[in-house]
Amino acid sequence: MEQSELSAQCTGQSMSHLQEVFPGHFLHRDVVDAYLPLVEQAAKEGIALRLASGFRSFERQLSIWNAKARGERPVVDSEGKPVAMAALSERDQVLAILRWSALPGASRHHWGSDMDVWDSAAVSDDYQLQLTPDEYAPGGPFYRCSLWLDGVIHRGETDFFRPYNGAKAGGVAAEPWHLSYRPLAAVCEKALTLEVLRKLIENTDICLQGAILDDLDEIYSRFITL
Repeated sequence: MEQSELSAQCTGQSMSHLQEVFPGHFLHRDVVDAYLPLVEQAAKEGIALRLASGFRSFERQLSIWNAKARGERPVVDSEGKPVAMAALSERDQVLAILRWSALPGASRHHWGSDMDVWDSAAVSDDYQLQLTPDEYAPGGPFYRCSLWLDGVIHRGETDFFRPYNGAKAGGVAAEPWHLSYRPLAAVCEKALTLEVLRKLIENTDICLQGAILDDLDEIYSRFITL
């Protein structure tokens, strides 16, 4: 594969690497053969593992970012409480958004290797999925699913892992719903260099662009690399 095409895939600007798994849900074609057996394995335990989100394009991630920066979508802190964005400096606004939303071009969802999952068997058909930590914590509807995934990962029965486990202080908040396929993610992590990302942001109509570029080195090491 040419380097330009790999960069386009890793920054969400290409869909050439994708396969539709379920209507409207796409994963990298090399991930599908690993994901479907995980679904079958979960079903044996009474868990209906479903995709809340697989591939997400650069344009979609950009729209999420800009909406949060403009106050059109809420920004919350690690405890899920609303952040008073207007009271923050531009640098701190960027950091607040990054707590839960990836920088466009740097989302692991661009790669098709990563996904958000939940257990549809644990809730009613009209349940409104939130993807919040309390849903996966003791007492939450997806706690059993989360424990099962912990066991499968710990025993080495899958190549999926949780990249956002809260272990990196000051980085992305813990996301127990987020799974990443390690063999492919490792390739994308290497391809998504600081230089690739800087060039993309410089040529993108993104809110808080100046603050992002000023602190891109720190953003890259704190929120993008694991």
